[in-house]
Amino acid sequence: MKLIIPMAGKGTRLRPHSHTTPKPLLPVAGVSVVERIVHTFKRTLDAEITEIAYVLGDFGDEVKEQLTALSKRNGADSRFFYQDEALGTAHAVYCAADALEGEVIVVFADTLFDTDKKVSVEGADSVIWLKEVEDPSRFGVAVKDGEQISGFVEKPSEPISNLAIIGVYYFKQGEELRENLKYIIDNNIRGHGDEYQLTDAIDRMLKEGKVFKPATVDEWLDCGTIPAWLDTSKVIIEKEYNENTLKDINHNTRIHPPVYIGEGAQIEGSEIGPYASIGQHAVVKDSKLGNCILQDHARVEHSNLDRSTIGRHTSVTNAKGEIHIGDHSKLKLS
Repeated sequence: MKLIIPMAGKGTRLRPHSHTTPKPLLPVAGVSVVERIVHTFKRTLDAEITEIAYVLGDFGDEVKEQLTALSKRNGADSRFFYQDEALGTAHAVYCAADALEGEVIVVFADTLFDTDKKVSVEGADSVIWLKEVEDPSRFGVAVKDGEQISGFVEKPSEPISNLAIIGVYYFKQGEELRENLKYIIDNNIRGHGDEYQLTDAIDRMLKEGKVFKPATVDEWLDCGTIPAWLDTSKVIIEKEYNENTLKDINHNTRIHPPVYIGEGAQIEGSEIGPYASIGQHAVVKDSKLGNCILQDHARVEHSNLDRSTIGRHTSVTNAKGEIHIGDHSKLKLS
């Protein structure tokens, strides 16, 4: 099984952090969004992922190294493709055309999802992951006929279905998807936003008589904006909190669970939590942090922060309130 992950988007709503890091590589309680997605597939899918193909934008070798290590940790090979211009979801997937062979899963890593159920792809030409939502007019939705999907509607004005498409798709034969993507692009068939849309390609496959089945998820968490990233971190921290990670914290520090504290973090004379995420080897001294994300090797001193996000290798001193600072920065207020 191959995993295709388009991640070339500029992530403008997550700046300044997405200036240097693709948004799927941003951490949620110490684990990147994209690796959490891989873990979910490993736990719930009835097939082994052997290769991960990443569709990248203008990011450097460090990103490739991180993704290669991520794949290796999870028992998969890596391949890299590039999308130089954002022309839509169909175009993003087609940039990995050489990887579209055999069984493939396409996942857009803007969100986290989870389910307690095993997902079976047996007897399906395609499986589409769905989530029940209260307001389907905000999403592309799938229409069911019994245990199969019979159609797709983009942001329906009438309540035809409340099953939102979450951006995760299985295809039994990647070659068939590749042919339909090529048709969409060659014939300049553009959809929402005047872009090439993956839903137009899979709608062609549905009309060809391919069997589409649904897989529903219990959780669908947005990571596409800074407020959403903080809120999703809050949910995951609460879900995964382990008090054993606090055993080495300095006795002058007061912890308000739940929190996430990474390996090698140094915390002294501070008040942490609830819902604070402190990255590996981060340093916090004489500060108060609530519902904040400090990435690896960040340093905060003499500060009182809430709903703030601090980049890797960034230093903050004498700050108060809500701030958002990217990687390799320094902020010292008088």
